[in-house]
Amino acid sequence: QVRLVESGGGSVQAGGSLELSCGKSEYTRYTQHCLAWFRQPPGKEREAVATSGSDGSTTYADSVKGRFTISKDNANNILSLQMTNLKPDDTGMYYCAALFYRSTCTFNSEDFGWWGQGTQVSVSS
Repeated sequence: QVRLVESGGGSVQAGGSLELSCGKSEYTRYTQHCLAWFRQPPGKEREAVATSGSDGSTTYADSVKGRFTISKDNANNILSLQMTNLKPDDTGMYYCAALFYRSTCTFNSEDFGWWGQGTQVSVSS
């Protein structure tokens, strides 16, 4: 059973780092899949942060390129997001998401059928 459980959120000052993890996705059971991190800043719509496809591809939102790294631990079915040089604009609820039976990733949240409950990231200036 696919369950997405995020962990690792917290409060940091600008310039700091955090690592988010998403477990229990069982994504290795699906040959074709896309895993992603989304975030929802306060008062704004949910937006894509980064994706990792079963074809080995990764994509990033322009706002996080060079600062965030998405990665997968296939042995333990864990998706991670390493965030460095955090900025106040990175504040928000972060969600991991998954879609299966499709190898190409998308930034469209409506394409993802499985979501975690979210973990809060707060960055102060």
